[in-house]
Amino acid sequence: MPAYNAFYAQSGGVTPVINASAAGVIQTAAKYPEQINKVYAGEDGILGALYEELIDTSLESEKDIEALKRTPSGAFGSCRYKLKSIEEHKAQYERLIEVFKAHDIRYFFYNGGGDSQDTSYKVSQLSEQMGYPITCVGVPKTIDNDLPFTDCSPGFGSVAKYVAVSILEASMDVASMSSTSTKVFVMEVMGRHAGWIAAASGLAADERGLGPDLILFPEVDFDREAFLAKVDATVKAKGQCSIVVSEGAKYADGTFLADSGTKDAFGHSQLGGVAPVVTQMIKEGLGLKCHWAVCDYLQRAARHIGSKTDMEQAYALGAEAVELAIKGTNAVMPTIVRTNDKPYEWKLGHAALAEVANIEEKMPHDYITEDGMFITEKCRTYLAPLIQGEDYPEYEKGLPKYVVLKKHKVDKKLDPFEGV
Repeated sequence: MPAYNAFYAQSGGVTPVINASAAGVIQTAAKYPEQINKVYAGEDGILGALYEELIDTSLESEKDIEALKRTPSGAFGSCRYKLKSIEEHKAQYERLIEVFKAHDIRYFFYNGGGDSQDTSYKVSQLSEQMGYPITCVGVPKTIDNDLPFTDCSPGFGSVAKYVAVSILEASMDVASMSSTSTKVFVMEVMGRHAGWIAAASGLAADERGLGPDLILFPEVDFDREAFLAKVDATVKAKGQCSIVVSEGAKYADGTFLADSGTKDAFGHSQLGGVAPVVTQMIKEGLGLKCHWAVCDYLQRAARHIGSKTDMEQAYALGAEAVELAIKGTNAVMPTIVRTNDKPYEWKLGHAALAEVANIEEKMPHDYITEDGMFITEKCRTYLAPLIQGEDYPEYEKGLPKYVVLKKHKVDKKLDPFEGV
């Protein structure tokens, strides 16, 4: 049986550890030369396959591939592009087959979140519906931590750590100046429909009275009067108040506090910034001096303070994707299975892509306090292990020494594609 090539690509919003999964795929594939010849990475996700923009990862040095474990962003470029059904866009799937045939590709690894796992599932159906033999394994990734069937999603642990550290430090800043300056600090974090990232900020709260005092979740309908009453009571009791709000905070009718009225490439509402909305609400309702900040890209790019647990899991899932594919396991996504809380222990499992695609795992009700504005002890028990361990990058001249790959392209064999 001849060795075939593999295609790997990154999709959707990047994370502090998505490149660790890439390293897991590439380094593990190298252990099976009789089954996998080369790993070709798609430049800018699935678009790299459609446009035949393929990067030969075998031409990167072993040192640089190893350095991916501690390098943020998407080393090969990512994209927000969702394949539609074969019936709707048959030309795109025919193009994929043309590219796969031209470059002898029989393995497909797509590293992304729920929408990306949907793409992985559709590609996995090529064998059945279009007669091309392809083994497809999705590699999980999302800072939102909303993928089902896995204890956590790679990328989340590092973002959780960044958010908890940031609100801890910011709350100390506010506390030191509150007698004559800012009384309320509002920090906005990502999370459109699931409040996992916002919840992680609660890990910073302890007996010292630091960390966030209130957390606003997408899972809890926003009540303006109850919120302002809680802020007012907190300021009167402590002298200041720190708040973390998820970008997806919404009213009871489903309207986002920060809905800008536009959609992104996946059809999701574009959110225009909830922190200034909440801050203005406090100023008008309570007359308090406020300050706000939006973590935005900083939270998902902060590899300098990444979680070691997160990196190890991201790498392990990339490696497991290859192991599953070598065994001929098609249309699955490797998962993290928690086997113990204290000490935290985990193992690898896998789930069918058909069941994973487009499913959002929101926070359980018993992870949120009765007033809807903080996390419970059960939630803290779940979250705490995911931010454990430091795995600092190498530093040079006072800055992290992140790797930038050479990205040598494979020669094109087909005519240009005009279908996207």
